Amino acid sequence: MFDPCVFFKCLADDTRLKSLLLITKLNEMCVCDLMIALALDQPKTSRHLAQLRKCGILQDERRGKWVFYKLHPALPAWAKEVIVQSAQHNNDYIKPALHTLNTSQSTTKGCC
Repeated sequence: MFDPCVFFKCLADDTRLKSLLLITKLNEMCVCDLMIALALDQPKTSRHLAQLRKCGILQDERRGKWVFYKLHPALPAWAKEVIVQSAQHNNDYIKPALHTLNTSQSTTKGCC
């Protein structure tokens, strides 16, 4: 059973919420891209992503040395709707991170 209290507690952190909204907006993201977008180091980024995975919100997939994250396919419809609606209606909240990521990708080959 998916616990709504755990779900909302998991989203109550700025880094986790921004990561989740970015992943939702882009369908999936690599840890390295999230590090760039949020200007965080790898251990901190991975720690927050692990928490979202532990809460059952994200699913990870290893591809070579990189780990990619996307919404968990078993996420209840109500929880997915909360996340999708939040991503759609809070562009100003994630706009700086998207800009940082897009700027970085246009000047480098990317990490993945």
